[in-house]
Amino acid sequence: MREDTTGRSTGRHSGWSENDGPYTTVLLLRHGQTSLTPQKRFSGSGADPGLSERGWREAEAAARHLMAPPGAAGPVRAVVCSPLRRARATAEAFASTAGLPVHSDARLGEADFGVWEGRTFAEVKRSWPAELEAWQNNERQPPPSGESFAAMAARVLAARDAILDRHRGSTVLVVSHVGPIKTLVRSALGAPADAMFRMELGPASLSVIRYGAGGAASLRVFNDSCHLSDLHHS
Repeated sequence: MREDTTGRSTGRHSGWSENDGPYTTVLLLRHGQTSLTPQKRFSGSGADPGLSERGWREAEAAARHLMAPPGAAGPVRAVVCSPLRRARATAEAFASTAGLPVHSDARLGEADFGVWEGRTFAEVKRSWPAELEAWQNNERQPPPSGESFAAMAARVLAARDAILDRHRGSTVLVVSHVGPIKTLVRSALGAPADAMFRMELGPASLSVIRYGAGGAASLRVFNDSCHLSDLHHS
């Protein structure tokens, strides 16, 4: 897949290419809630909370939904996840039902937010205003002692390429985090860096990208949470 340094496809109208099969469908599932999620605290690869009670219910609901996944050409044939506990547990909720092994790839882990881990946006803005502004305006600027979006994108896109090489023509479930999933969506759309701050991904939400053999990428589903509707009333 030919891309520029930001991970954006350089092909024109790549989603409309003809005769670009076999297609690979990648289902992108964000992990379920943790204790940090409702408070919107920074939770990257430097923090490793497990799923909360609600997060487990979300993972189970997603697992049921994925037995007949939307936007897919067929059943899930492989499960790949971030090694962080919240992602691994969400992946295993589906894999145990589907009878599939779970393959872990460290490149799919969330960005490391350094000293901001576990803090709210308001706390970070109060204590590191200049650093926060620089991070929001430059994808190569990391948080203090953390990882930049550009560095995260490089490893996430390498993981994507490995998945496409290994599972060409199949449907693959990738369970990861906000940053990596947004990175893959941004790359598929050829969107600029600030698009990362213009997407909303709920816990246990599902997004779907279809990739053609020649590099075409088409976003088919984004931030779908219909499978969680019963939980909103519980």
